[in-house]
Amino acid sequence: MIQVIDLQKSFGKLQVLKGVNLQVEKGEIVAILGRSGAGKTTLLQIMGTLDTPDSGKVLIDGQDVFALNEKDLAAFRNQHIGFIFQQHQLLPEFTALENVMMPGMIARMDEKELRQRATNLLIQLGLQDRMDHKPNELSGGEQQRVAAARAMLLQPAVILADEPSGSLDEQNKKDLHALLLEMREKYGQTIILVTHDNELAQICDRQLVIQDGKI
Repeated sequence: MIQVIDLQKSFGKLQVLKGVNLQVEKGEIVAILGRSGAGKTTLLQIMGTLDTPDSGKVLIDGQDVFALNEKDLAAFRNQHIGFIFQQHQLLPEFTALENVMMPGMIARMDEKELRQRATNLLIQLGLQDRMDHKPNELSGGEQQRVAAARAMLLQPAVILADEPSGSLDEQNKKDLHALLLEMREKYGQTIILVTHDNELAQICDRQLVIQDGKI
């Protein structure tokens, strides 16, 4: 499903990734652990094509993603990769439903089908009474569920999550853990997450530690 080959990345004179190799199978939930500044988020962003490596390859379903031109890469990202960010990255001027619909709008899906799909996801995640609320009217846990619904909208093969429970209280953390397992069960996604949350790491199939620029 995902293959990372000899990935290297530097910021100025600081080499963050020093030949990272990684293989993740379809349907796996994998946690990437390590101290602050070890390169966890950098690795996640490169796997998600939000950043580019200095050298090395990332293959998703056999596709060498950085061999694509900019337009094709953007389309591939939209169709195949879903993101859940620590700060949710919801657009404040749009409702929960509109935020979930956003990837489909970018993909120019039929609006009626798109609205129905987004509505169904929010209902499945227990947000049927919050669809018309804007992010500032939602709790942290509700915003996280909206972000998860947005990530699932196009049923991407891969979900990448960066410290998804970092801003949540204990109950919402437990809800998120259950949600990730439910996402894998219902949609078969491969999920890779960066976390300092030991409880979240424990639900993963594998825990990988990045240290000295390597895994």
